[in-house]
Amino acid sequence: MSTPLHNRRDFLKTLTGLSIALTAPTPSYGEEGDTASFMSKLLPAPKHAGFAMDDYWIWDPSVIKDPDGRYHMFASRWSKKYGFGNWVTNSEVVRAVSETPMGPYTFVEVVLPARGKQYFDGCTTHNPRIVKSGEYYVLYYFGNTYADSSPSFEEDVWATGLAKEAWMHKRIGMAYSKSLNGPWIRSNQPVINPRIGQWDSSITSNPSPVVLPTGQVYLIYKSSPVNYDPPLLLGAAMADSFHGPFHRLSDKPIFSFHSSEKADNDVEDPFVWWTGVRFELIMKDRFGHICGEEGGGIHAFSADGIQWVLSEPVKAYSRLIKWDDGTETVQANFERPFLLFENGKPTHLFAATGSGKGSYQFDRTWNMVIPLKSNG
Repeated sequence: MSTPLHNRRDFLKTLTGLSIALTAPTPSYGEEGDTASFMSKLLPAPKHAGFAMDDYWIWDPSVIKDPDGRYHMFASRWSKKYGFGNWVTNSEVVRAVSETPMGPYTFVEVVLPARGKQYFDGCTTHNPRIVKSGEYYVLYYFGNTYADSSPSFEEDVWATGLAKEAWMHKRIGMAYSKSLNGPWIRSNQPVINPRIGQWDSSITSNPSPVVLPTGQVYLIYKSSPVNYDPPLLLGAAMADSFHGPFHRLSDKPIFSFHSSEKADNDVEDPFVWWTGVRFELIMKDRFGHICGEEGGGIHAFSADGIQWVLSEPVKAYSRLIKWDDGTETVQANFERPFLLFENGKPTHLFAATGSGKGSYQFDRTWNMVIPLKSNG
């Protein structure tokens, strides 16, 4: 059984022990001897791959391989009878399966359906991230509930205020199972709540978990001091097991790029991993002030999961996609990045994307996949 972690000093001691114990660390980008940028590892993306459904908006890819060699994608979907903005009021977490990491993935089931307004996640489930901890598969996500009736297909939930109410009730939840086929045991309470009067007093969402070799879970999450207006900020927490409870590793956000003059300089959608010697992550540069492209990605690393350093070069990915047929497109959005690791190496980058007139003005969305060059 792991020793409880109650403060930053305990956490740093744990990381020091892990660094010494792991003799074959996961390869990372930007370490000494590897001067190539994360972005240089991206290969052309296959068309007609990933996961899409004709009648649904699709978002939030998270992929894991089962013992039989099949790939399971956990994703978010909501009916296209609603507008795209209804992700915050009508999303549900689903599972799709493929024989290869590229796909295409075939829908199998709804994993986390609406279950009643009395639950913190009774109306909406979104942002799934799947990990393995011992004999259990663990699914982190955010859920919300709201008092008003479910919206009609015609309702503009952002104009009526329902979306804003739902946003403010976002909380990170957890479900676990011994099988990717379920059944899933859902937590009846959030695993991490906002803190009144702190920088993260509004919500908890966008979970990005790492299960360490000790069984402890490092988790990055998104919040803000007030509401959905920028800046959105990221924090770090730790638990002795996937069940929680989670303890903050710092009373401050781990990334603060904004200023009083430039509130719209922030990040979201982190994907974090442990290399055996340090943490690394990729995440979305919302307004492009860091990497030079609105909605592009940035890469960073950290020895302790608290103090982070931006890579050089910092850019991790772009909305400009090179396809395997030689064409290029600028996607309306490229979000919720997720890396698939096999045999300790990152092999594929997944992301939610869409086509349309502009950012969040979609005619179609899907979860796409980009293969990566092998390291070395």
